[in-house]
Amino acid sequence: MMVKESKTGSRPGYDDIDLGRLLGVLLDNKWLIMLVTALFAVAAVIHVQLATPIYRADALVQVEGKTGLSNPLAEVRSFLGDEPKTDAELEILRSRMVLGQAVDQERLDISVTPTRFPFVGDFLVRRGMERPGFSRSSVWAGEYLNVGELRVDDEWLGRALRLVAGEGGSYRLYHGDTQLGEGRVGTTEHFADGGIELRVAELEAAEGAEFTVVRRTRLAAINQLRGRFSVTQRGRDSGVFNMTLLDEDPRRAQRTLSVIGQIYLTQNVERQSAEAEQSLIFLEEQVPEVRTELARAEDALNAFRMEHESVDLNIETRSVLDRVVDLDSRLSELEMEQAELSRRYNSSHPLYAAMMEKRNNLERDRERLNDRIHALPETQQQILRMSRDVEVTQQVYVQLLNKIQEMSITKASTVGNVRILDDAVAQPGPVEPRKPVTVVMITLVGGFLAVAFVIVRSILNRGVESADQLEDLGLPVYATVPLSDDQQKLVRRVKRNNRRRGRSVACGVLAQNAPDDTAVEALRGLRTSLHFAMLEATDNRLMITGPSPNIGKSFICINLGAVVAQGGQRVVVLDADMRKGHVHTAFDADSKGGLSEVLSAKAELDEVIRQSPINGLSYVARGKAPPNPAELLMSERFGKLLDALSERFDLVIVDTPPILAVTDAAIIGHRCGTSLMVARFGLNPPREVDVAIRRLESSGVTVKGGILNAIERKAATSYGYGYYHYAYKTTQT
Repeated sequence: MMVKESKTGSRPGYDDIDLGRLLGVLLDNKWLIMLVTALFAVAAVIHVQLATPIYRADALVQVEGKTGLSNPLAEVRSFLGDEPKTDAELEILRSRMVLGQAVDQERLDISVTPTRFPFVGDFLVRRGMERPGFSRSSVWAGEYLNVGELRVDDEWLGRALRLVAGEGGSYRLYHGDTQLGEGRVGTTEHFADGGIELRVAELEAAEGAEFTVVRRTRLAAINQLRGRFSVTQRGRDSGVFNMTLLDEDPRRAQRTLSVIGQIYLTQNVERQSAEAEQSLIFLEEQVPEVRTELARAEDALNAFRMEHESVDLNIETRSVLDRVVDLDSRLSELEMEQAELSRRYNSSHPLYAAMMEKRNNLERDRERLNDRIHALPETQQQILRMSRDVEVTQQVYVQLLNKIQEMSITKASTVGNVRILDDAVAQPGPVEPRKPVTVVMITLVGGFLAVAFVIVRSILNRGVESADQLEDLGLPVYATVPLSDDQQKLVRRVKRNNRRRGRSVACGVLAQNAPDDTAVEALRGLRTSLHFAMLEATDNRLMITGPSPNIGKSFICINLGAVVAQGGQRVVVLDADMRKGHVHTAFDADSKGGLSEVLSAKAELDEVIRQSPINGLSYVARGKAPPNPAELLMSERFGKLLDALSERFDLVIVDTPPILAVTDAAIIGHRCGTSLMVARFGLNPPREVDVAIRRLESSGVTVKGGILNAIERKAATSYGYGYYHYAYKTTQT
């Protein structure tokens, strides 16, 4: 007998998320999760082995403050904190000016891709595998192509050209399947009416080896290089930049990064040399004008002295003159610096504004001295002005000559403010893929996806897992039938027999083959419950239906009939599913000659009633599938057939199609005094069962009770609703 223990744990609502149940679902599907995780781990290992390794080259450069001799403009910049920012240097390194020259020098706009053996070709080449005998078009270890020059018209930019190696240093060039021509190594060849100019420097490959050659646009090559190139500053405002470049070829990565560093260093020197040259040109333009002005001032002073018989300055006037000369000299320097600044910045720039403020202060000091000069005698004023013009102009002239000398030395000795601390070098091992990290990450992703799939599936497809769920719908549960391992073996055996005969899936008679199975014990309990349930029924007919197919209705009908027959009653099982019924397969029989023939008046009842191997159990097969089963069931002939069966047998069990699929069960239910609803554990959601009950009730058929079939012992139900424990573990379809 089936031993039913008390249920443990509270029963959550259908729409609630029960963490305990989710944990149980994960435990129930642990082998699926482990399998999926293992598959992802294996795929990860294969991926990291087959993936093309990426190498990294790095270099270190430093940007220092401005170097060289003193420069008034540099001094003002330093005073105002307007030294070039490191962010600007970072952008210069990433600019098309620098990267474009690297593309040109390294010819990165020419792409050569060898054709590899599918999937594992790169892996085999990296391990030095030479050309096998069966390969023709693939390129193997030791084979390569070096393109010396490739010039194409604009229409051929970005278009793939296929180069196929020939014999004796020859090759053929294709675009798609169209051959453009033939050429030889070391010779400049022209194809496509001169639109393509190609010189192959080296070609070491067997005949038939294929390479894909593409001349990309310069901008596309720069963008591709920029995607692999990165530069970051070490520390805050340190001026030390770390440059890195990723590439499949470590030597090419090192060579390209070295070129980028040299280009950046060269442009920095040229930029500072250009600044010194511009300042020198400006100063040289001022020299003739200042020289002329000095000569004119000296001539005027000499003429005035001769006219006034060598008038000299007294001590007070001489003191004023020295101060005026000093102010005018400083103003002259500011005017030159202002002229240089005006070529670089507008009037709102902080440098320019600071220069103007300094000049205004000096001009105010000069105005105050001019007021003192106006108080002097007229002759002293005149000689002072002329002497001032001579001395100021002379000082300006000397300063110009000194500045020209300084700028000449600066231009000749410019070394820039950038130096390479660490030359470009390729790291010995690949940086991508990071094999251990990649394998772990992909494995974790696989485990996460497996867990997510199991949880989502359990949430979206929550079938009935407890008799209490059916009783919550107002459906008394007459029996809970566990899943039987013996039934599964029996079904597999019958399937093999039917497959040889070309028949469909069968149920088998478990009550005859394993009478002590717990599922049979549950049906014996159902037999007892039905005895009392059918006392008030109007007839001895029992209809068994369900919401959907493949829930075990036929299994319940056949084995219930067998159990009742073993109790000494006469039982007949009527297969009323004339579409897909398979009661006959449990008895190793054919479907022809059954219910459909009787209802279509092609056979008599006595001809279709068959005796099973079980004493007291008879059955009626479904017969040949008719085009109108519902109409046949509504006929008066079907009612007479049921009346006749009720007279001959103690119990008539009618196996019907699922109510949610067709209306046959509603038609049959009107002619049966007792109706039971079968729900399969974990398959039929409570809402689906509720809809099936309502559909029968809307047709006037009252469902007496329910049967929960194929109960499995799962951790999800143990954690969630509790579980009906049996004497030993069983499984069944």
